[in-house]
Amino acid sequence: MKKGKIAEMLGIEYPVFQGGMAWIADAQLAAAVSNAGGLGIIAAGNADGTYVREQIKKAKELTSKPFGLNIMLLSPFADEVAKIAVEEGVQVITTGAGNATKYMEMWLEAGIKVIPVVPSITFAKLAARSGACAVIAEGGESGGHIGELNTMALVPQVCDAVDLPVIAAGGIADGRGMAAAFALGADAVQLGTRFLSAYECNIHENYKKKILKAGDTSTMVTGRRLGHPVRSIRNAFSREYSKIEYTDISDEELDAFAAGTLRMAVQDGDEKGGCFLAGQSAGLVKKEESCEEIIQDLISDCEKHLRRLEEWVK
Repeated sequence: MKKGKIAEMLGIEYPVFQGGMAWIADAQLAAAVSNAGGLGIIAAGNADGTYVREQIKKAKELTSKPFGLNIMLLSPFADEVAKIAVEEGVQVITTGAGNATKYMEMWLEAGIKVIPVVPSITFAKLAARSGACAVIAEGGESGGHIGELNTMALVPQVCDAVDLPVIAAGGIADGRGMAAAFALGADAVQLGTRFLSAYECNIHENYKKKILKAGDTSTMVTGRRLGHPVRSIRNAFSREYSKIEYTDISDEELDAFAAGTLRMAVQDGDEKGGCFLAGQSAGLVKKEESCEEIIQDLISDCEKHLRRLEEWVK
């Protein structure tokens, strides 16, 4: 498979990104993905600077290949983490949940490749104007915080709107999805849910079992009332949240009800009280594999389907 523009730009072997999943995408997972030829990404999430710096240093010990850092811009530690990325010589930053404009000059002066996650053309154009080197067009099929547009509609419109490489994300878990992303105009793909079943992913065993047992309708979206919808596996927590979301409960009480539930899922495997973030592609994830096996399966399957598409050309 050809590397493509974004893989050439970042010095990675395959046009495959691992999603920056809060409390999940740590140094071990990111390094394993990078060692397998993709771009591993550490997730800062809501963590403080000490944790993020430790993860960056650990990743450097585990891989000599490029890896990235995802910064959630709504985090109370975003300013601190933005500076740590420069101090630690991070090569790639992906951003989500906000506008990175105020950090762009600092990052670009440090030679960092900045790649925002965008849910719409408006955000894609803003990223392009601010100096981003590429954008991740993430459809609503993805796990965690989502936008309104689905991948099939979003990716080609973003490709038309900006003169930057586009990474397609949301609902992609195998070579068919990767081939489809290329057909839509993308230069690479980002997978999150698929890597939840990786041996190197340090989530609780209960979390992995939920992913492996998931079907096509196993996820649901909550949080629209507060303006930040989230896709997760259906369980007691998500059903209860959905039940109370549009009652007379206050925004503060609703926020408090969900506080800490992702950690409860990731670290404790709390099947009733935890929030198990996952995308609609969870139904395609059927086995545990190493990150290397996941990427090799993805690439070989993609090549097979790209060759099959030649049947449609006269």
